[in-house]
Parts: sequence; structure tokens; C-alpha cells
Amino acid sequence: MSTVLWLILFIFAIQNCMMNLNLSSIPSKEIMPGYHGKLIHAQTMSIAFWDVEEGAKVPEHSHMNEQIMQVLEGTFEFTLNGETKIYHPGDIVVIAPHAQHSGKALTKCKLMDVFSPVREAYK
Repeated sequence: MSTVLWLILFIFAIQNCMMNLNLSSIPSKEIMPGYHGKLIHAQTMSIAFWDVEEGAKVPEHSHMNEQIMQVLEGTFEFTLNGETKIYHPGDIVVIAPHAQHSGKALTKCKLMDVFSPVREAYK
């Protein structure tokens, strides 16, 4: 498991006075076509573990949340403020609040997103 993921989970645990969860017991929600997420919401942040189908797209959008995305598996095309790059396992993108962004899974992917404040739209 990556250092970033360990740090995020540690911070998450501290903020919630040790909420004990197991990812396998969290139900998956299809938030948009091809994006199946296991979502956890704390007091001030949300974390999403995505299983993304090959070819699935996130249309261009923005939101008030700061976001950190990490590619865990697969190849993901991501556009941030008009600049498109290809990301691979271990790559991390920090997305400022209100920044325009979109994405497409070039292969089947596993992604992790962290949002602050809580991503209310995903509750």
C-alpha cells in the first residue's frame, strides 16, 4: 500500500476517533456510468475507492472540494484546466477547488479520490 494511502487512512482514523471499517464490507455505488465507488465520509473529508470500467468517462466538471486522485491500477487519461495527461499506477494529481477537470479510463482502472470538505453529492 502506498505511503499516501497510509497517511490518508491514518488522518481519516484520527478525525473519526477510530472508525473501524473494512473495504470489502462497504457497498459499491455506481455514481456515473462505469464508475463503481466505495465511499467513506468523515467529518471534514470523503474518500472514494473506484473500480472503473474501460472506456468510462467523467465529463468535464468542477466542484468546491479540493481533491487528490491516485491511480492504483490501470491507465487513466485525465484533463485538468485544459491540459491532458496519461496517468499510471502510483501517479497522483492534486485538484484545486473549482478547477475544471475530466477523465477517461483507457483500461480497467482502480482509482482513489480524497475530497475535502465532504463530497456531499456522493452521500
